[in-house]
Amino acid sequence: MKIAVTSQGPDLTSKVDPRFGRAPYFLVFDTSDESFEVVSNEQNVKAAQGAGIQAAENVAGKKVDMVVSGNFGPNAFRALDAAGIKAAQWTDGTVSDAIELARNNKLEICNKANVEGHWM
Repeated sequence: MKIAVTSQGPDLTSKVDPRFGRAPYFLVFDTSDESFEVVSNEQNVKAAQGAGIQAAENVAGKKVDMVVSGNFGPNAFRALDAAGIKAAQWTDGTVSDAIELARNNKLEICNKANVEGHWM
């Protein structure tokens, strides 16, 4: 399973970022070989619009199965859902914590957006 986690920094000890579309990084963890890749989301951090959709396209391109973040706007949620990517809302710790919860099926999967568009 590949899990993307929104992150405030470029390593597994970084805090989970509550913003999906405007998080500075996505850490993409592959449970099959315990590897991870740091994906910069810098182009969307200050985007005027479309950050959620662009971020969803970026993680979909990494062939992830799930995204963990604090908030998912309606456009981002629809884009993830259309790509078959599960969205889980969680921000209470580090990226490493989020990965462990996801791999052990301890996160609740969202069935809709939880914030309005352009949430900061």
